[in-house]
Amino acid sequence: MGKSRTDFIDKTKEILLKRRDALRKALAGDLSMLKELEQTAGDVVDFALDSAQDELSSQLAEVESRELAQIDKALERIRGGSFGECEGCGCKIPVARLQALPYATLCIKCQRELEELGEDGVSWLQNSDEVSI
Repeated sequence: MGKSRTDFIDKTKEILLKRRDALRKALAGDLSMLKELEQTAGDVVDFALDSAQDELSSQLAEVESRELAQIDKALERIRGGSFGECEGCGCKIPVARLQALPYATLCIKCQRELEELGEDGVSWLQNSDEVSI
C-alpha cells in the first residue's frame, strides 16, 4: 500500500472517529428527548405537531444509528487491514469514492451491479466466492 493511501486511511480513521463520537452524542440526546416527551391533553393541532415532531426525531435517530453502524464497520475494516477493498470483487476502492463515502464497501462497478439487481443483490453478495460476510 502506498504512503499516500496509508496517510489517507489514517486521516479517514480520525474523521470517522470524530463523526462516531458526534453521532453517539446526538443519538444520546435524541433518545433522551424522546423518552422525556410527555403527551399532554392539549388541542388536536398541538397533538398533531407533537406527533409529527416525535416521528421526525425517531426517523432521524434511525438514520443516525445506521450511519453509526456503517462507521463502526469501516473502523473494523481499518483495524483489520481491509479498508478500501471492495467486498464484491476484491479490488481497491478509489480514494475519491472513499473521500465521498468513507464507509463504502463496494467499488462503483459492484455498487452499480448491486443496484441493477435490486433486492436480489443481497443474494449476489452472499453467493459470491470472493466475499466473506
